[in-house]
Amino acid sequence: MSKETVTTKTTDWLDERLGVAKGSKKLLNKIFPDHWSFMLGEIALYSFIVLLFTGVFLTLFFVPSSKEVIYHGSYAPMRGQKVSEAYASTLNISFNVRAGLVMRQIHHWAANVFIAAIVAHMCRIFFTGAFRKPREVNWIIGVVLLILAIVNGFLGYSLPDDLISGTGIRIAFSIVLSVPVVGSYLAFLLFGGNFPGTAIIPRFYIIHVLIVPGIIIGLLGAHLAIMVRQKHTQFPGKGRTNKNVVGIPAWPAYAFQAGGFFFLTAAVLAALGGLVQINPIWLYGPYIPYKVSYAVQPDWYMGWLDGALRLMPSWEVVFAGHMIPTVFFPAVALPGVTFTVLALWPFIESKITKDKSIHNLLERPRDNPKRTAFGAAVLSFYVVLFFASSTDVLANTFNTSLNFVLWSFRVLIFVVPVIVWFFTLSFAKETSMVQDAGKRKRFLIISRSESGEYTTTEADPYSERHEEEIRELPEALLGHHDHQDSDHQDSGHQGSRDLAGAEHPTHAGLRGVDAIFRDTHHHGRDPKEATDATKG
Repeated sequence: MSKETVTTKTTDWLDERLGVAKGSKKLLNKIFPDHWSFMLGEIALYSFIVLLFTGVFLTLFFVPSSKEVIYHGSYAPMRGQKVSEAYASTLNISFNVRAGLVMRQIHHWAANVFIAAIVAHMCRIFFTGAFRKPREVNWIIGVVLLILAIVNGFLGYSLPDDLISGTGIRIAFSIVLSVPVVGSYLAFLLFGGNFPGTAIIPRFYIIHVLIVPGIIIGLLGAHLAIMVRQKHTQFPGKGRTNKNVVGIPAWPAYAFQAGGFFFLTAAVLAALGGLVQINPIWLYGPYIPYKVSYAVQPDWYMGWLDGALRLMPSWEVVFAGHMIPTVFFPAVALPGVTFTVLALWPFIESKITKDKSIHNLLERPRDNPKRTAFGAAVLSFYVVLFFASSTDVLANTFNTSLNFVLWSFRVLIFVVPVIVWFFTLSFAKETSMVQDAGKRKRFLIISRSESGEYTTTEADPYSERHEEEIRELPEALLGHHDHQDSDHQDSGHQGSRDLAGAEHPTHAGLRGVDAIFRDTHHHGRDPKEATDATKG
């Protein structure tokens, strides 16, 4: 029996019982727009997959216990020292388990890249307006995913119980206690009582490896399902309207592209884990409550919170009979306001602009100068906070007083966003008025005349060769706001396929050279001209 027959019979058997053929065909024919910025979300997804694989490996050897033991492992400088079982098992993974250290470092790098990719992905969505109706729900899911990723990252690097992670847990304990009324109850729930205690590491471990990853997996599934249902957004261009999607089909073009990109992402993370040291806990030593190391900074995604804690003046407020400590404002109020505004931004912008239309075409940042300027100013605010997390290092490096560095950042936190706002607003307005802004310039053809003189002429506009398909969006997602599409009605269906997958007449002459000439742009020529060229 041939392999093809076995495959066919297997798929037929599954389809008879599960009815997967119709859904699979629709999924395989889904069209994905081809733009590099759409890969940012994929980097986050692939980094999370690497996190899961490396995390499973680490759970086989890590001991989530604060019980005190005497270390007798391979790392000579720590022999005979009293350490927790969590710290000892992490040293054992690093020095005794085959490939343990590289797995630890890949896991740590994957966490950093995962959160960085989410931030970059959300910036792309914000600056291009991809959060607008009907994609508000997916935007909120993305914000929740970012929060969970940051929380789980903090929990993860707190587990080894080294000096730096222990210091971070101590700060987190103080932050939870600063919450008025319910702070002490929350601290008991999360930390099991006073700090330090024996319940912290086991509870963090359960949250880190079971609860948060499970929620993230569920939200990722919902995020992708909504994207498939609503179709992908796309940048404006020839043949692209509010009613269609132009790009490459899921199978085989996008599948192979995505598969290759996954292995590329995994390879980069593996290279980082093998070549770039991160979190060398053997140099920090075990956590001892009365010790704090100099120049301690958390992972990058917690830097803005660290900076906010450093810059906040020593103000304490009494409200309704409750004293609100200084820590509450930068570590609880600021993140609360940040993520609340971020989650509600689609509705805030819709309220301000009074825009209730369906948006399937993206905006370039220069097309909406005010949104771009606001986003850039807010980002600069958090960048200043991030650099403020290294005030002690900067003071020591430049041989100046810590007080001077601290006050410099307190001034910059207000000045920099204002400067960035005006500069970005001016730049976006100017570029939006430039004719053909963002378009590639035509190549110049240099020719020589019989008299020996050189002349230049513009070549035909260049258009990348790629497989192009068009799919109609469901009417429910289009609403009654078709005014944006009037300029594209005639060009939206040339060289395309209809919903049933039937080939349009403009593709009649393309059989046998599909891979090369299915692009309807074909170096700027009319689709019919490209078809006629293949016939010759």
